[in-house]
Amino acid sequence: MKRQEWKEKAAEMSGVPKDVAMGLPILTITGTNDLCVENYRGMTEYTDQIIRLQSKSGQIKITGKKLEVIYYTNDEMKIHGQIRTIEYQL
Repeated sequence: MKRQEWKEKAAEMSGVPKDVAMGLPILTITGTNDLCVENYRGMTEYTDQIIRLQSKSGQIKITGKKLEVIYYTNDEMKIHGQIRTIEYQL
């Protein structure tokens, strides 16, 4: 059994949510203008049209217009702008 599969199985059996047990990113989008990202590791690209974040499971690419990071902490980030696409790049 692969390590990833083992972690998923352990999370299921213990009742702990997968995002907590595996450090998966949580994306909460409100309309088309606000995005909250939790459990990210860092930012690798930042322009007003592309924001690329690194997570434990891969990269997250956000595209749009007039994108800006409103705030960020070690665990959470809020992005505002005209969000067009959100891509996972594993």
